[in-house]
Amino acid sequence: MSDNPVAIITGGSRGVGAAAAKMLSDNGWNVMITCSSSINEAKTVAKNCSNEASEVYAFQADVSNNDDCLATINKALEKWNRIDALVNNAGTTKFVWDHSDLNSLDADDFQNIYSVNVIGPFQMVKASKKYLLKSKNPCVVNVSSIGGTKGIGSSLAYASSKGALNTMTLSMARNLGPIRVNAVCPGFIEGEWLRKGMGPEMFEAVKLRVKTTTPLKKTCTPESVAEVIISLIEKSELVTGQLVTVDGGASLNL
Repeated sequence: MSDNPVAIITGGSRGVGAAAAKMLSDNGWNVMITCSSSINEAKTVAKNCSNEASEVYAFQADVSNNDDCLATINKALEKWNRIDALVNNAGTTKFVWDHSDLNSLDADDFQNIYSVNVIGPFQMVKASKKYLLKSKNPCVVNVSSIGGTKGIGSSLAYASSKGALNTMTLSMARNLGPIRVNAVCPGFIEGEWLRKGMGPEMFEAVKLRVKTTTPLKKTCTPESVAEVIISLIEKSELVTGQLVTVDGGASLNL
């Protein structure tokens, strides 16, 4: 069994989760990535990220199911006998861009979104807490959104769930030390998830607007968000309870 530090990344079959897995693996971490449905894609990511010095393993799990969360932790311990970092990246939404359209959301939508975006991270932290406390530099990074701080995004329910995740981040950071707990809050991320949810025409229009109106004239990529996650895990030993905005300055215009 190697002495590599170990990270768990939920929602690791694509996008930010896959990019973070690659960067951690390149830095000598063993990584477990989870996904709820696209296990074949996750296995491909794991294969492409693994190298001679580190291993990336794909595991099917739904973070809204507490038994799956416990199984994820147990599998990581079975393989590597330690957990040093947890990245709560799994998320879901219902696309209702018009936040005034209340009739397009109901209680079931809120419960589904909160079960993944808020309860899921809680359950993962709860299941891993005692093992993280054995690490020399334990860290949790919650992947949130500027939607949670600005009340914008794919739907009112999604923005509300990310706001709840941000509040939970602050409370956990205050109460779970020496585990450091932070959140990254990306803006518009170029990728297939948003393209599918927006539709190609809206996606390209928003991308153009971001690139022409924001201070840095750039959109987020999975890699640019992952870089911040890796920095919080590996280099930021005195940073906790922070909501780190990664959006090229887009939220400054709101």
